[in-house]
Amino acid sequence: MLPRTRRRRIYEGKAKVMFEGPEPGTLIQYFKDDATAFNNQKRGTISGKGVLNNRISEYIMIKLGEIGVPTHFMKRLNMREQLVRQVEIIPLEVVARNVAAGSLSKRFGLAEGTVLPRSVIEFYYKSDALGDPMVADEHITAFGWATPAEIDEMMSLTLRINDYLTGLFLGIGLRLVDFKLEFGRVIDENDNLRIILADEISPDNCRLWDVKTNEKLDKDRFRQDLGQVGEAYQEVARRLGIMPEASAEPLKIEQE
Repeated sequence: MLPRTRRRRIYEGKAKVMFEGPEPGTLIQYFKDDATAFNNQKRGTISGKGVLNNRISEYIMIKLGEIGVPTHFMKRLNMREQLVRQVEIIPLEVVARNVAAGSLSKRFGLAEGTVLPRSVIEFYYKSDALGDPMVADEHITAFGWATPAEIDEMMSLTLRINDYLTGLFLGIGLRLVDFKLEFGRVIDENDNLRIILADEISPDNCRLWDVKTNEKLDKDRFRQDLGQVGEAYQEVARRLGIMPEASAEPLKIEQE
């Protein structure tokens, strides 16, 4: 349930709502409990998911900022909301893959869990109606979604983020299989256009497997009806040190 507010709603997506921020150039990002899969064909609600994703994404965004990755994150406001910089979202999803899973396994006939020879970066056009088609650099530049320099910057940032998060998660016994990023444009203090990381990083858009057991601790539990979705999100938060060992009640899921 969304908060009762007189703030102007700027945009509502599948997992978050963006409200007008308190200052020009800022937005308030509200994390919902809604869960979707297969381009919104499967929908449900995981009670408390928004609270966990807010905390997990805050933690990771702060860590990335500490190594010099520019992000839209400014500060967490409460259990479900963050103050973020307003950006012009680039209509692309950038996916980094380290281990074969999901659509990559299907496209190339790779057994799930196959470690890739090197990390693979893919671009997808953000469109649920079209099924988020994978696109090449030529499509991106021809349709004006991003310039060649912006593509290079997104690639460079994605590889840096992948290197850092792979180590971060490995340190808590998790394998970073793949993840999705979104980027946006902002004007910096020198009036230059700059690419920064936007959206969120959480079990909603990362595949995370336990290093020892390969247990899935991400949204694949919802996609594949594996059960214990909320417990998986809570386990990621616990390992990151965000939740105490004796956590609250397991999250409950309601599917449509």
